Amino acid sequence: MLDLERLKRMRIHRRPLGQLVVANVGLAIDYRFPRRTRIDVEGADNLPRDRRVFIAMNHTDAYNYWPLQYAMYRRGLPFTATWVKGKYYENEAMAWFMDHTNNIPLPSRGYVITTEFRKATGERPDMPTYRALRTLVDTGEVADPLPDAAARFLTTRGGATTFLEAFDRLFDQMSDEIVRLNREALEVGCNVLVFPQGTRSKRLSKGHTGLAQMSQALGADIVPVGCSGSDHCYPTMRPFSRGGHITYRIGAPLRLDGPELGPHRVTQPFRPLDKAATEAHGPAFEAITHTVMQAIDALVDPEYRFAADHSSDGVQGIDRFV
Repeated sequence: MLDLERLKRMRIHRRPLGQLVVANVGLAIDYRFPRRTRIDVEGADNLPRDRRVFIAMNHTDAYNYWPLQYAMYRRGLPFTATWVKGKYYENEAMAWFMDHTNNIPLPSRGYVITTEFRKATGERPDMPTYRALRTLVDTGEVADPLPDAAARFLTTRGGATTFLEAFDRLFDQMSDEIVRLNREALEVGCNVLVFPQGTRSKRLSKGHTGLAQMSQALGADIVPVGCSGSDHCYPTMRPFSRGGHITYRIGAPLRLDGPELGPHRVTQPFRPLDKAATEAHGPAFEAITHTVMQAIDALVDPEYRFAADHSSDGVQGIDRFV
């Protein structure tokens, strides 16, 4: 399970051993046999050589970052540190793998709510219980009526006010560690790979503002990347390609002070992922996120572009967190 102490122990490496092993032992063979996986990278020159950036890419399947990492490695480009969900740390073997392949887990508020509930009850919250606890975390308001399971859980935590205070304190501490890991990645020479959609979806969906907040706070540009074809190579959760053709199109950098993002630049210091930051700079973060997602949309094949309502066709509900 991902907790504060595990986050504090994590480090990012310029040449992560795990990625080297996966590339040279696993992918080098898998992408040749039994069926060849062809990987094309268009616009590689758009990746800056003089500084590190956040790479924003659509997330079509469980493994669409592997072919990109492999292609970049073969071209001698910098390694990446990738944002992943906290739920991948539920299994200890998977957590070990994630630790050794330069991943940065993001414990969302939903994940922390779910794991705190499981610690207390041994069970996952059902959707009404989760929604009630999420409302409390987001607004400070206690749902009326309050589901019985939520009421019992809050009682074990000293009541709604005590739980909310403890939750905010824990989430802030975990967020500070996430900021540290992102800063560390940029400083050691890694680009940071982010899926702004937040979950897998063949069609591009509405982005979340975490990337906008982190890039603004750490002063790093964003490079949009469109991935097309990876879902055909990885149609299941099995980490072996069925072969096929994957195309990555790397767009021009969206500079902090450039024409696209400059009008929304946040110059005042703030804590990324904090509710106060969203309240103070929410419109700017939303505008930056919209710009990034539109740039990705222009880089993918038609079948991967936004659905009419910008909705996700990926994982929904509590399954997003555990």
